[in-house]
Amino acid sequence: MDIMHLLDLIGTFVFAISGIRVAARADMDIFGASVVGFVTAIGGGTVRDLLLNNHPITWMADMTYPLVILAAVPFTFMMGKKLNNFSKTLFIFDTIGIALFTIIGMEKALSFGFNPFIAGLMGMISAVVGGVTRDVLCREIPLIFRKEIYATACLLGAVMFYLGLELNLPDNLNYLITTAVIISIRTVSVKWGLSLPKMKKA
Repeated sequence: MDIMHLLDLIGTFVFAISGIRVAARADMDIFGASVVGFVTAIGGGTVRDLLLNNHPITWMADMTYPLVILAAVPFTFMMGKKLNNFSKTLFIFDTIGIALFTIIGMEKALSFGFNPFIAGLMGMISAVVGGVTRDVLCREIPLIFRKEIYATACLLGAVMFYLGLELNLPDNLNYLITTAVIISIRTVSVKWGLSLPKMKKA
């Protein structure tokens, strides 16, 4: 197992926890929370693979992903409110997760021969669609549509990643720089309450 695969699994685990926690706030039972956790963790990758006509779907071909998501259910249930004490840690892993999913989505799209613009979109889709689906299922306005710089951070990270490819940077260095850029943008935007301009009401 290479480091990217390991970090991808960690990101999947944290995304699943994120979905389960939001479902718990929506007063869902354990089955409903499990479904939301599963969709949050694999939603973006599934949509990406379908758009790229990549078969089999990644999580269907590697049972490690469903097992990691299933492990997140009892973990979140047992930890309960204690997870609030690790909110900063979960934020970091969540941000690492979207960075990794952005990179993985881009690499997959580029390997299929798509241009950099489409590859960047596939990276963003990999990173954010799971969270959008989670919020819709929990009757919330998706986070990326109402506050915080989230999808924009993924797109800027995608640009940085492609520049690294063009400059022939070593893969690990390019992964590190891209991840650092996305983490920095997310951290600064949350700390200082930065967001994109809101549309004016008619």
